[in-house]
Amino acid sequence: MSRSPTESIEDAGGPPPDGAYAFTRLGVSLLIATLIGAGMWAVIVVLPPAQLDFGVDRSAASLPYTLMMCSLAFSTIALGRMTDRFGIVLPLVISAVTLGVGFVVAGYAPNLGVFTAAHVLIGIGAGTGFGPMMADISHWFVKRRGVAVVIVASGNYFAGTIWPLLMSLTIPLIGWRTTYAALGVIVAALVLPLALAMRRRPSANVYEQAEAATEAARADVGISPRLLLVLLIAAGFSCCVAMSMPQVHLVAYCGDLGYGVARGAEMLSLMMALGIISRIGSGFVADAIGGSGTLLIGSFMQGVALLLYLYFNGLESLFIVSGIFGLFQGGIVPMYAVICRELLPPRRAGAAIGLVVSATILGMAFGGYFSGVIFDLTSSYRMAFLNGILWNAFNFAIVSWLFWRRRRGQPVGELAAA
Repeated sequence: MSRSPTESIEDAGGPPPDGAYAFTRLGVSLLIATLIGAGMWAVIVVLPPAQLDFGVDRSAASLPYTLMMCSLAFSTIALGRMTDRFGIVLPLVISAVTLGVGFVVAGYAPNLGVFTAAHVLIGIGAGTGFGPMMADISHWFVKRRGVAVVIVASGNYFAGTIWPLLMSLTIPLIGWRTTYAALGVIVAALVLPLALAMRRRPSANVYEQAEAATEAARADVGISPRLLLVLLIAAGFSCCVAMSMPQVHLVAYCGDLGYGVARGAEMLSLMMALGIISRIGSGFVADAIGGSGTLLIGSFMQGVALLLYLYFNGLESLFIVSGIFGLFQGGIVPMYAVICRELLPPRRAGAAIGLVVSATILGMAFGGYFSGVIFDLTSSYRMAFLNGILWNAFNFAIVSWLFWRRRRGQPVGELAAA
């Protein structure tokens, strides 16, 4: 029987899951995700100096971040579909080029309009670094899929840890504009050659075995793939509206409190660094109890951390609360990818994970902008934190229901084993 070109490509690249090649690919994927992740975090660091340079208010200065996140969301979907069809190499090349051009143009933008438009390019380039990379690595692991997915997802947090610190060091020396342009050149120059190491694809047999496993797991939940995807999209959007308040506005918040933006950048880096620990730890938990149970724990703990911001705003206490927030919420977003691979067809993993991750990105975009609007209306971030807590409660309700459906559908023997 003849095989399609896609099947031939898959069969030709047949290293087994959880093998030596899989772990090598995991390391390269983490490095690439860290580099591409600069596109998501850089604008947060330059928000205060850019606002001053362009002479605009806080909500207007937040607009480039919002549009970057929106373009990131849509490119995550498009590049996820491209990954399903052609593999990860072409999306990586697109990311390298658009990030390089976007950062250079933004760095020398004469006004806010050009600066904002350049962030549309940056958002497109950042689209490969999260959803598509998680989808790609998920095909190379079975026993340690949860850990592999969260390690690649941690590239986003490594980026949030490394790039803000480096930028806070270079901006006083060479200015935010030159820092931006240099960042684009560095990312493009490194990602392009690394993309060549990602040419192999899983075998057709790997996809067939994964398909059988997801069908059995989906039967436990007892809802259609379409409804499941809609619920995951709603949950992802709401959790990231809540998550965006500390992540997007922490640097500006510290500046408003008189601690300086450098302290805010340090808090953001601390948050991301501890988020890496919780993110990787959540992978081990997911491999033990499943993605939905792990997501339920993360949602509850994120709500607790947001409440702490309402009661503590001293310099030392903000460092502590930001660290706690990083520890509590680090594993949330990758769990959507784990659940997609547990319950949805593997050959459409890139598209499904791209849709859900794009919802989380849109949630970050909406939450980041709306928090700026709330600040402009109230001259305080207190109501913005309360807004985040309400969205987190909505997320917790959805995740709780999905967890209950999954547990109800499992036989008594499986529940005891879990």
